[in-house]
Amino acid sequence: MGVPPTAPTSGRRSLTKTPLLIVFAGLPGTGKSTLARAVASRSDAVWLRVDTAEAAMLRAGLPRSAETGLAAYLVVRDLAAEELRLGRNVVVDAVNGVEEARAMWRALATESGARRCVVKVVCSDPLEHRRRVESRGAPTPPLPRPTWEAVQEREYLAWNEPVLTVDTVRPADEVLRQILGCLAPR
Repeated sequence: MGVPPTAPTSGRRSLTKTPLLIVFAGLPGTGKSTLARAVASRSDAVWLRVDTAEAAMLRAGLPRSAETGLAAYLVVRDLAAEELRLGRNVVVDAVNGVEEARAMWRALATESGARRCVVKVVCSDPLEHRRRVESRGAPTPPLPRPTWEAVQEREYLAWNEPVLTVDTVRPADEVLRQILGCLAPR
């Protein structure tokens, strides 16, 4: 016999508290995944990466396409919904460059009763951003490492709502403190 679903488990949020949906957004190479992983660890959250979902689809033999990219977002959305229903905090890690993706996270927060915080990650120094993109290995094989040209050409629309923008040219501990301060209960 297991733990009743309404009983809080060690290290997890009680179902009586509002779960937190933390959405990370930004171009490849900005430091988004590094920050998302750190925030998930410090906020006892489940970390869900769209790249991980898409890479699994490719390993299963599906071809890389717009459809597998969209499917990866939908998989992460559905996994996030399950975790939020359990009262767990969730960190979503994806480019989130277009309004359709952003609207999906807004709707999920509303449907699940979660508090949503969007963290837009930028690297304001183009030379440093390029260095990061060109020096990293393939982030999630079999997904290929993006080229600097692909990053520059990637569709990434301006946000039409308030978001927390962090610049990773600043010291990492300072950026992390800024994000965690924004996540504190209101």
